[in-house]
Amino acid sequence: MSENNSPFIDTSVFDLFKIGPGPSSSHTIGPMKAAGHFLAVLKQIPATELAKATDIKIELYGSLSLTGKGHGTDRSIVGGLLGWEPENCDCAALSRLLSSPDEKYYVHIGAKAFALSSSSIDFGNSRDGSIWQNTMVLKLMTGNMTMLEKEYYSVGGGFIKCKDDDSASGVSANEPFFKYNTMNGLKDILKKNNIRLSDLILKNEAAISGMSEDDVQKRLDRIITVMCDAVSRGINTEGILPGPIKLARKAPALYRRAGKMGDSPDRFLAFLNSYALAVSEENAAGHRVVTAPTSGSAGVVPAVVYLLRHHFFMLNHEIAEGLLAAASVGFVARHNASISGAEVGCQGEIGVASAMAAALVTYVNGYSTRIVENAAEIALEHHLGMTCDPVDGYVQIPCIERNAVGAIDAYNAYLLASIGDPHKQKVTLDDVIKAMLETGRDMSSKYKETALGGLAACSICC
Repeated sequence: MSENNSPFIDTSVFDLFKIGPGPSSSHTIGPMKAAGHFLAVLKQIPATELAKATDIKIELYGSLSLTGKGHGTDRSIVGGLLGWEPENCDCAALSRLLSSPDEKYYVHIGAKAFALSSSSIDFGNSRDGSIWQNTMVLKLMTGNMTMLEKEYYSVGGGFIKCKDDDSASGVSANEPFFKYNTMNGLKDILKKNNIRLSDLILKNEAAISGMSEDDVQKRLDRIITVMCDAVSRGINTEGILPGPIKLARKAPALYRRAGKMGDSPDRFLAFLNSYALAVSEENAAGHRVVTAPTSGSAGVVPAVVYLLRHHFFMLNHEIAEGLLAAASVGFVARHNASISGAEVGCQGEIGVASAMAAALVTYVNGYSTRIVENAAEIALEHHLGMTCDPVDGYVQIPCIERNAVGAIDAYNAYLLASIGDPHKQKVTLDDVIKAMLETGRDMSSKYKETALGGLAACSICC
């Protein structure tokens, strides 16, 4: 189930922290990237061959089929085929795509123009032989015959794979400077080289991406800005979220209440909850967020980041170091298990996000890598077995409140780790990640993003 075939971790920080539209990295960002790759493939077809083509067809399978409409998968694919990219697309324009069943959009490739509409997309159910839960097949047709077919898999956090085509993944051919694949291996390298955790991840990022360390820092500043902007929008935006549930936003009211609490000990928790709710509600509205590590869990890390910046007055470069420490946790979880709700349930999304946030706040407070690991382990351990069961297939109930709980758990994990003797900690982060993978394998598919079981089956919520 591991999403990475490399013997060592070679994921970019900016693949883990992606900027893009909500509400789901697997259902929104991944499909848009897959469609963009398919568009690039079509542009390489000779004009004489392309002239024979008549239209483009899209088939969705697994949870992309079962919950794709609620997540905007169809709109995201159309946007990708129109040349839109997750990081800079107009989120409002994206939400308006396919608003009418008769509306047509034209994909221009050379002299050809292919019309896309709602009828271009088939929400299937399952696909025999598919190796991933979230599968999409894009086809170039000539009449009823298939001229070209690409099978893509959305594997969590906006990462994609393509059957028989490694170019779709966007993985760099560059190797990291320091090679590791577990947290224990990472700690051994840190000790051997007498290097700080954030410096190691920064050096690896420069090697993998080819960017200078200064450019990496600038991009981290951009990530922090987008995270904080999402919090600011969310705590200042009232209203009802899109979709049939008609769920009202809670973040603004909770934020106002926190501001009136004075010296109440609840004030701190109320603020942190409101920040996580704010980003999660923005995500549910299809607005711009940062995957951390996914869109469904995009409220946890930004809530802690906003807290550090606005309550503890930490500077961007300090928070950026914390993000690099958080990335190390996300890397190990993704490499050895999964961050996809369709693969291992919400333990791989909220659980990993909480572990990353715990690592972040522990690291910026000056604790050792051993204690950073302990904080991440504690946070993830207490999310084991968490199902992914979105009501009506929307990233709203229970997803939004789970982000708030995940943020609180992250801070509590930091407190627990900071008072303990790291040498007496019995369970390692690697142990918990292994347990998460085994739990995900044993979990019924109806509890893994398909909206077929668990809370999703509770009709009272709709």
